[in-house]
Amino acid sequence: MNLASQSGDAGGSPLLFANFNQDNTSLAVGTKSGYKFFSLSSVDKLEQIYECMIVCVCVCDSAADTEDVCIVERLFSSSLVAIVSLKAPRKLKVCHFKKGTEICNYSYSNTILAVKLNRQVGICVTSLDKHDSVGIRLLPVILCVCVHASPGLCALSISNDNCYLAYPGSATIGEVQVFDTVNLRAANMIPAHDSPLAALAFDASGTKLATASEKGTVIRVFSIPEGQKLFEFRRGVKRCVSICSLAFSMEGLYLSASSNTETVHIFKLETQKENPAEEPTTWGGYLGKVLMASTTYLPSQVTEMFTQGRAFATVRLPFCGHKNICALAVIQKIPRLLVAAADGYLYLYNLDPQEGGECTLMKQHRLDGSTEPPNEILDQGSHDRPLVAQTYSAAVTKGYCEEQGAVGGAGLEEDLNDLRLEEENEQPPLILETD
Repeated sequence: MNLASQSGDAGGSPLLFANFNQDNTSLAVGTKSGYKFFSLSSVDKLEQIYECMIVCVCVCDSAADTEDVCIVERLFSSSLVAIVSLKAPRKLKVCHFKKGTEICNYSYSNTILAVKLNRQVGICVTSLDKHDSVGIRLLPVILCVCVHASPGLCALSISNDNCYLAYPGSATIGEVQVFDTVNLRAANMIPAHDSPLAALAFDASGTKLATASEKGTVIRVFSIPEGQKLFEFRRGVKRCVSICSLAFSMEGLYLSASSNTETVHIFKLETQKENPAEEPTTWGGYLGKVLMASTTYLPSQVTEMFTQGRAFATVRLPFCGHKNICALAVIQKIPRLLVAAADGYLYLYNLDPQEGGECTLMKQHRLDGSTEPPNEILDQGSHDRPLVAQTYSAAVTKGYCEEQGAVGGAGLEEDLNDLRLEEENEQPPLILETD
């Protein structure tokens, strides 16, 4: 994700780009002087795998200058890397970083906005088209897609069996074009949202696609290539936000959504089992039963609010407004949420797979290579609230079994039982925003 395009100060961070590789085992960072790779195998230590300082020499005055890397993508855990710099934004370099050799380079007529990699088709390059059209053409090893809506927005499946490309089909509404990259044909067009698209993400199997629009209030998940809506989650109803990233966990059970606010939402992708109907015994239970029964004749906008899923877990970031990218990974046998932000930090949170709720901050690492002192309170000038680092052993005591599923979140009746109607700030929001 391009971090340099975010409006506002990022705390003087030299970061221009950050992205996780396809299986969330490493983090690539583009800086004003080159690029770096970090291993994500440990919580307590952020191990730097590789650093490349790119130096350009001007022939006329023999002056050396560093090259700003605005895109750097690594293919899984291999040595293949794709690089784009601000000095040559129309040129894509493909390198073997361990050997320090350039395999090939390609030049385009327009600025490269995004690069996606997988093992099946190689490299997907998204560039800005000057015309109001979408063009797809196959080059040697390179699949080039010109997108006119949401510049640079696209998603490429990493599955060898279901290898699809998704990109906006319109600049005015949230249509998703799904393209079969193996057979080189259009697979489907999904009318996902009323507003233009803001984020797209495939799961690891390539059978699910998550979408969000520019309003950012609703997250939807569709089956691929059929386009059937599988899940619908409400991120919020009080305000519209800019979704920064969507990310599935590798097993496809969780979906995270980060935005320009301080909250990251984690949704659980499971079909709720229907429990035998029981007669409610509390006032809140009766109200909940009446509300659910009324969805058969209420307006569709109100009905959707009751049927939409809510966040299984949340994360409170120590900043607001910085561009960021998130990932869900299992590190040292415990599920984690990772957030790389334009403030120059990588944040690691524990995700409780049984209870969900608010995630615990376990560690924060600086992405400029310097060591983070234990229990350091971060600079208040670049954060909204201080961070208190917690010990890793505190989270391990809960334990985690990779084969054990998590229990679903509380239902509507439980929420209504806890609702204090006599307090003004506890009243349910009445303003609905469609997406």
